[in-house]
Amino acid sequence: MEETSLYELTVPARFENLALIGDFISGVARRAGFDEKGVFNLQLACDEACTNVIEHAYGGGPGQIRIAVTVYPDRIQIQVHDTGRPFDPTTVRMPDLEAPLERRETGGLGLHFMRSIMDEVRFEFGEGGNRLTMVKRRTP
Repeated sequence: MEETSLYELTVPARFENLALIGDFISGVARRAGFDEKGVFNLQLACDEACTNVIEHAYGGGPGQIRIAVTVYPDRIQIQVHDTGRPFDPTTVRMPDLEAPLERRETGGLGLHFMRSIMDEVRFEFGEGGNRLTMVKRRTP
């Protein structure tokens, strides 16, 4: 794929739409030439991001999630946009993955997964809402 392509999806911020979002991401990722592991990882990162929007940005209340996926010759970029409460990733502590399950604090795993899976993860906040940008480079 030599040219740049843009795909967009806007859905209500509800848990029942996570499957639709996952299908959208997997379809674009497959068209972009990612293998099954790559497709799964992109779906997982986007699922974590959208779950956080539903739970934290909107608190389970009404709102929209807009997803824009740009496919470049060497990478895929996923942007998740919402107009809910701002999220400051610096307030999230790195989870202690070595601690026994019963001693682990809740939270932080989704952000950890996104950062582990993707090559870049950036958050932006402004009057127009919140935007999470995730980039995954294609392996040659």
